[in-house]
Formats: sequence, structure tokens, C-alpha cells
Amino acid sequence: MADKKGLTYADAGVDIDAGNAMVEKIKPLVRATRRRGADAEIGGFGGLFDLKAAGFTDPILVAANDGVGSKIKIAIDSGRHETIGIDLVAMCVNDLVVQGAEPLFFLDYYATGKLDPRLGAEIVAGIAEGCREAGAALIGGETAEMPGLYAGKDYDLAGFAVGAVERGGLLPRSDIAPGDIILGLPSSGLHSNGFSLVRRIVAEAGLALSDPAPFALERTLAEALLTPTRIYVRAILQALRTSSGIKALAHITGGGFPDNIPRILPAGLGVLLDLASIPVPPVFGWLATAGNVTEAEMLRTFNCGIGMIVIAVAAKVAEVETALRVAGENPIIMGKIIETDGARVTYAGRLAL
Repeated sequence: MADKKGLTYADAGVDIDAGNAMVEKIKPLVRATRRRGADAEIGGFGGLFDLKAAGFTDPILVAANDGVGSKIKIAIDSGRHETIGIDLVAMCVNDLVVQGAEPLFFLDYYATGKLDPRLGAEIVAGIAEGCREAGAALIGGETAEMPGLYAGKDYDLAGFAVGAVERGGLLPRSDIAPGDIILGLPSSGLHSNGFSLVRRIVAEAGLALSDPAPFALERTLAEALLTPTRIYVRAILQALRTSSGIKALAHITGGGFPDNIPRILPAGLGVLLDLASIPVPPVFGWLATAGNVTEAEMLRTFNCGIGMIVIAVAAKVAEVETALRVAGENPIIMGKIIETDGARVTYAGRLAL
């Protein structure tokens, strides 16, 4: 026993030096996300944020956390990791802004079986880019190396975002009423939902991720499927500052229109949506055809081309449209609020799949 070599953490598959090396690689990326209220330095036991320095007087804090789901498997299998961090941030901060909140700071959790500092830094570069797009400081995170729990090159991500809104600006407003107008803000494609079905359809079609995308021949299938989730934060915050006509917002994620829109509606109200008004990106038409997916299933699994819903006062819809266009969006009038004692989301027309 006296001659037996003592075991180390590295012998068990955990490399502390690799973790420290990754921290050093990502420090410049993190510093690039600095904003008022946060210096965006990492390495301490907790991240700090100064609400007063950020300019708030009577704020309500809003928190959200999310992941990227099995879209990560596309990144792993294709070896393309540069944008998956943008998705992570987007899924969290878009949930904050629908309540009128400005994202303040973000924390990430990155877990893998074998830590590769270069790969980790590539992922965090995407997270930092998403934070810059959202105006949030990346003030901390956790990297976990867990051999035996994650196999091969597998990893997972989770994100945590905190924002703030002045008490009088909290959304949704309580005065949503029949006749209010529904506007949609276009998505960039699939965003980060429905990828278990997407991967099943890709497999049954016999396609490799390196093949040309059937719906975008100039790109590989991996490149097209990994198009990052749009971050709507800056445009929506600008529109909220310049127009008083926005009553509510809904982030269209898993569950599509039928599950997400009712979350912001008072009892007794629903929406009537004109599906024919939606400019559906080609990826959705291909999925529907290749997988023989019904329209109802498409609407409940994917965003189908609309990543954010805006409910506007009918008398101010032109003002809201202008505010959103000035902020860089291309809003589409796609429905209205109705009274209902039945289905909360009903449709006219058909998707152009």
C-alpha cells in the first residue's frame, strides 16, 4: 500500500488547470460586455450590479433562465459552436423584455465531460456577443467538467438573466381589450425550439449536416439550422420609449402561438390571427413537407416565422409600427384581440408552407 500512487482529480478526469486556462481566455470577451452598473469582471465568488449606477429609481427586478435544448446537438455534431451562445442569451433576454424589462446582467452554466479551453472560449464568445446585442453585462458563470455524466464531446448550456423595469412600465398592461391589434416581428428561422423534431426529420430524410440545406442551397444544413435566435431587446426598448401604444408582448418559443400568447391575455379574451399574413421562412415549409407535419403541429412546435408578438392600441398602431421600423424591425399586422369563452387562439387563412 505504501508504494501505491495517490490518485488526483486529474486522474478522475477533471483538469483544474484547463478550467483556469479557459477563464483567462474568456476574460477579454467578458470585459467587452461592460455596461453602466457592471464592470463585467469575472473570477470572484459572485457578480455585482449597481442598480443606482444604471439609472433606475424605483425598479422591479425581472429574472429568467433557459437553455438551448437539443439545438446544441447540431452544434456538437457539426463542430460549429460560434453562435450557440447567442441562442442561449436570446432565449433568456427575450423573456425579460416582454415584461418591459431592460436586461442588466447575464450568467452562464457550461457543463461538459472533458473541458477543452479553446472550445469553451468559442462558446463563451457567442454568449458575449449575445450579451452585447442585448446590452447586458456578462458578470459570471460556472464551468463544470463532469466525466461519466457527459459522453465524448457532449456539453450543455444554461443561462440566467436579470433585468429591471421602472414600476410604472411593467408589461403586460391591464387594459388589453377587444379590438387591440396584433403585430408580429419576424424570426430568423427556427430560433431554439423544436429541434428534437427537426433532428428526427433530418435523420429520416437521410441528410448529413454537411449537405446543402434543401431550403437554402447556398449553405450547409448545419449552417442553416444553426442560424441564431433573434434578440429583440434593443428594438423593443426603443419602441417602448417612443410610443405609448404597446400594451403587451409575447415571446414565441416552444408551444408556438397557442401556448405563448394566452400567457399575457386577461380572462375572456383571445386572439384571431391571419396566418396568410405571415412571411414563413423556407425552413418551415421544408420541415412540414419532409416530415409530413400538419399545420396544427407546426403552429404548436415552431414559431413559423414570427418570434415576437406585439399587442398595440388600435388607435396607435401606426405609431407603434413606425417606432418599431425606426428601431430596425419589420412589423406585420397579423390579427386582433377578440372576446371568447372558448379557444384563446383562433386562425383565419393558412400558413404559406
